[in-house]
Amino acid sequence: MKKTYCQRLFGLLTLTGTLLLASCGGPVETQKVSLLPQPAHVEETPEQVFVISSGTTIGYNSPELLPAAVYLSEILGTESVKEGAADITLTLTTGDKEGAYTLVTTAQSADISGCGYSGVIAGIETLRQLLPDGIEAKQKPHRRWGVPAVRITDSPRYEWRGLMLDVSRHFYSKEEVMELLDLMALYKMNKFHWHLTDDQGWRVEIKQYPLLTEKGAWRHFNSHDRECIRLAKEQDNPDYKIPADKLHIENGDTLYGGFYTQDDVREIVQYAGIRGIDIVPEIDMPGHMLAAVSNYSGVSCTDNTGWGTTFSSPACPGKDTAIEFCQNVYKEIFQLFPYKYVHIGGDEVEKTNWKKCPDCQKRMRDNGLKTEEQLQAWFTHQMEEFFNANGKEMIGWDEIIEGGLSETSTVMWWRSWAKNASREATAHGNKVIYTPNSPFYLDYQQDKKSVRAIYDYVPELEGMTTEQQQLIMGVQGNIWCEWIPSRERMLYMAAPRMLAIAELGWSGPEQASWEDFRHRMTDQFNRLNVMDIPYRIPDLEGFNESNAFIGATTVEVSCPDPTAVIRYTTDGTIPTAESALYEAPIPVSETTDFTFRTFRANGAKGDFVKTRFVKSEYAPATQAAPSSPGLSAVWHDFRGNRCADIDQAPLKGRYKIEDVCIPKKVSGNIGLVVKGYLSAPADDIYSFALLSDDGSTLAIDGEMVVDNDGPHAPKEMTGQKALKKGYHPFELRYFDSNGGTLQLKVTGSDGQTIPFTNLYMH
Repeated sequence: MKKTYCQRLFGLLTLTGTLLLASCGGPVETQKVSLLPQPAHVEETPEQVFVISSGTTIGYNSPELLPAAVYLSEILGTESVKEGAADITLTLTTGDKEGAYTLVTTAQSADISGCGYSGVIAGIETLRQLLPDGIEAKQKPHRRWGVPAVRITDSPRYEWRGLMLDVSRHFYSKEEVMELLDLMALYKMNKFHWHLTDDQGWRVEIKQYPLLTEKGAWRHFNSHDRECIRLAKEQDNPDYKIPADKLHIENGDTLYGGFYTQDDVREIVQYAGIRGIDIVPEIDMPGHMLAAVSNYSGVSCTDNTGWGTTFSSPACPGKDTAIEFCQNVYKEIFQLFPYKYVHIGGDEVEKTNWKKCPDCQKRMRDNGLKTEEQLQAWFTHQMEEFFNANGKEMIGWDEIIEGGLSETSTVMWWRSWAKNASREATAHGNKVIYTPNSPFYLDYQQDKKSVRAIYDYVPELEGMTTEQQQLIMGVQGNIWCEWIPSRERMLYMAAPRMLAIAELGWSGPEQASWEDFRHRMTDQFNRLNVMDIPYRIPDLEGFNESNAFIGATTVEVSCPDPTAVIRYTTDGTIPTAESALYEAPIPVSETTDFTFRTFRANGAKGDFVKTRFVKSEYAPATQAAPSSPGLSAVWHDFRGNRCADIDQAPLKGRYKIEDVCIPKKVSGNIGLVVKGYLSAPADDIYSFALLSDDGSTLAIDGEMVVDNDGPHAPKEMTGQKALKKGYHPFELRYFDSNGGTLQLKVTGSDGQTIPFTNLYMH
């Protein structure tokens, strides 16, 4: 009864998140309920708390749950795990929704019941987030942790909530992979797609073919490595440095790389399984196999391997020796990975060699194949039969649809421009995982819209029947690592975007609220700091890339992350830990260039951003008298990467458009020059937010206002200009291939968006 009596004091003695229960064994730390992903149903019982200490016992009702109980004891720093009921009890239940769970905490106990092992793990992760952030410390102090009394019932929206890590382009140690798995588990992500091989490195031991790792796991510095080294210096960012522990000296040469032994793989698979995570290995074929075809003859069409027009020499589907090689590799992979799904890759295959290869052409004749795309489909079907015969199911990138989709393969849709891929696959009866490059490629540079673009993503269901929609397995984020050489950079690119993927995959759409999610995401930042996760600090707010002011102004800067420190310079240098600390608005009366930089609570360097505050006068309006609403757009067949060069490319067409957009008939190689007049409704300072994928520029009155040029993923940049009421010459340039994104939002000083119907004339 003593414990219950002490807990009744919860409502009386709460003080800044700490319960002062000294008479009952010391203070109890608690924090508010803020969960991510958002559970389906949460009931709180006021003024009650369940206290966890080193003496708390954990029980389980089935031998299958022993690993989960031990896992929970490690999180909590407790010592007693036993079969049967305890202070915290884990229970397996049956139900229709794998992964569903119920968590009930009272003043006396905590009970987690889950549908399947994964449901119990989901309940454990919710209990973990109900605890104070300090529970995440590697060295847990002797504290008493308080859990609010709650009843939570919850279940996942999708069965697949994934994250892919590319360890070929840059390698991550066993411990670094485990750290990412820990982070995934915290947010109920349950599928780890492990991209183990590619042209730049073969990362898994295959005992029958030892050269794959003896030679294929190591390389001299390539263009990716050199670019990372350049960025480390240019951006004063140590996260871009090549880690010294990934370097190997051989015969006086410095080689980069590494690989996982089969024992490493087994250990990681077991580690993931305890956390409710299935691992999907990817051995990419028939393309992206340079590390294999360079070291073993009879795998490619010829021994003269290397790079074709776009991609590397693929395996040769015409040679039985190549088929045998691929199957032998997968035999060993199947033994290492117990999960039923295995990823074959199948993307970006350079087929030039196949057109010239007598073995490939004979294979096509013998099987009545008319195109090389059908030859790839034949190869995929052969491998899938081998997969199925060994109790495995195949996943491939959406290119496996081309040439004929097999009956049972699962499609991972990544090409956002191949908009019919998911409809075509589901119409064929195949399952689909959504991972469109925009916004789910986590190697793309982040900006202030990156997290929201994921959170607001609506799976494209138009034209699908109910039966087709039920074939959508879920969502996945992909971390391609060409320019991500370190553990720090990898985690920075993953978080916090992976939190949005986690909630999108788990929580129902009826719960969606960006503002609510944003607050809950912010609540996670201190937990991530305790875990030493170098997540990306959100963008600083309060300014544009260029800012106009009349007379004088003040520069007010804020950061959505309350744990961040802001420093700045005005001489063009990148701020350091010794630079001026931003503590209050800065008065400005002359044109001034600022560089702001965030720092983590531990002093580690964050991003920096440059901004200019330009002392201005209102630009006079032109005397022109345009007569037609909208703008004129000229399309050029453009293949370059600078907006200034667009009009040098061949002319493709002319269009009248109402608003800034890509005209409907424009596709492929796009270079647009959009001209007209902007009609300023009053003397004011106007803000222009230009979003594009790839490059774009905006000039008004012949002056550059927004420079969003160069190849890049979807990115928004903003600028300001002071304008007199009336017409102002307007020119916007944009380029992309495969069709991308283009949008311009104009607001006045009141912050209100001006409708395009009132803005443009030509």
